[in-house]
Amino acid sequence: MDPVSQLASAGTFRVLKEPLAFLRALELLFAIFAFATCGGYSGGLRLSVDCVNKTESNLSIDVAFAYPFRLHQVTFEVPTCEGKERQKVALIGDSSSSAEFFVTVAVFAFLYSLAATVVYIFFQNKYRENNRGPLIDFIVTVVFSFLWLVGSSAWAKGLSDVKVATDPKEVLLLMSACKQPSNKCMAVHSPVMSSLNTSVVFGFLNFILWAGNIWFVFKETGWHSSSQRYLSDPVERHSSSYNQGGYNQDSYGSSSGYNQQASLGPSSDEFGQQPGGPASFTNQI
Repeated sequence: MDPVSQLASAGTFRVLKEPLAFLRALELLFAIFAFATCGGYSGGLRLSVDCVNKTESNLSIDVAFAYPFRLHQVTFEVPTCEGKERQKVALIGDSSSSAEFFVTVAVFAFLYSLAATVVYIFFQNKYRENNRGPLIDFIVTVVFSFLWLVGSSAWAKGLSDVKVATDPKEVLLLMSACKQPSNKCMAVHSPVMSSLNTSVVFGFLNFILWAGNIWFVFKETGWHSSSQRYLSDPVERHSSSYNQGGYNQDSYGSSSGYNQQASLGPSSDEFGQQPGGPASFTNQI
């Protein structure tokens, strides 16, 4: 039997059924989807310029762009419809900072999730033997939750700028030939942004996963166990003091009631003297 089968038969992978390890495995997969849909993107648009002089027209102007979306470096040539002179046009905008930050967070989140999952499966006893492992895991989870929120929000804004800068209507306004009513300028096809939209969705899903996993990691730390003891101790003290007070009150009530009955009841001497008084008085008479 190979080592993997032995580990599986021994129940090593049962830890993946627990919320902590299961969410780590989901974070690993969602991180792959996030940086793959953003970092692997390449797209483009096609324009056409139909001049009055047909020989100067260009009906297929391709504009290609890709990650990391430094659009100001994307240049292409278009006819000016004024002889053979051509105009060099560049797109507007630079969304490389937000895109690269988003992909960087996704890559490091993938690496950490992979390492954490391996530790959960194969080194779970060492992970839980002291508080250092869960504490580091908790701090890293909080940090990555914040980074996913910031990175996804920044990339959503950056993607909005990319859509505006690559809109064919906006690009046509950059061409001098399209400012003349006699020339006909139009967009042949627009860029497809579906994968980039998906990357933003995966970014916020990663934030939800990491933020939700904070609680399960916190339960592994000593902070959670100490807080549980702090909450349980006052309850136990209150319960013991209540029981002690009830016992004293019962014993006090029973003793006081007994004494009260003893004090109210007539004594044997007093009861015996009552008939003796009238007897002596009769004898004297």
